[in-house]
Amino acid sequence: MHISEGVLSGPVLAGGAIISAAGLALGLKKIDYESLPRVALLSAVFFVASLIHLPVGPSSIHLVLNGLVGVILGWSAFPALFVGLVLQAVLFQFGGLTVLGVNTAAMALPAVLCYYLFGPFLRRSGKLAPLLAAFAAGFCAILISAILTAVSLYCSGEEFLGAAWAILAANLPGMVLEGVITSLAVVFLKKVRPELFGKGPTLK
Repeated sequence: MHISEGVLSGPVLAGGAIISAAGLALGLKKIDYESLPRVALLSAVFFVASLIHLPVGPSSIHLVLNGLVGVILGWSAFPALFVGLVLQAVLFQFGGLTVLGVNTAAMALPAVLCYYLFGPFLRRSGKLAPLLAAFAAGFCAILISAILTAVSLYCSGEEFLGAAWAILAANLPGMVLEGVITSLAVVFLKKVRPELFGKGPTLK
């Protein structure tokens, strides 16, 4: 779901950079000494997961897990995903440095949104509500990321309309897969590290 360099228009690049800069500022403000290892670990999870490509018809999809990162980190998902994207751009030429703002916003904004929408359900007792919330977080994070990526392309030129629709269609299997993997991860983490979901979302 990375957008390559030389595709997007200047205003779209600038808008993405502004949104990501604001998100990074808020995310860095939330990180303290105790939460730093958690942020670093989930940044590594995102980095590694994004390298796993799965064939889907004539194309392929890759894992993102921004829903999982979001429900655990909240606003700190911005710096976690940003670091992963920088490493991918520098080491593997995925995306690029000039489009870091747009790519970060497209993946981190849905992560934060899932934190507020589904995070409260992950702290409920029982199994069904957290399971469904985790699936919804994984599914919706990819859905919204695909929509933001498609909108970024379309705003850069109507000639990208076909590519925008193709991105949405290609990521449909990925949405279901991300939902399943996020559900499994949350169920496991709630057993071994339930404190990861103990804090309620807050705007403070």
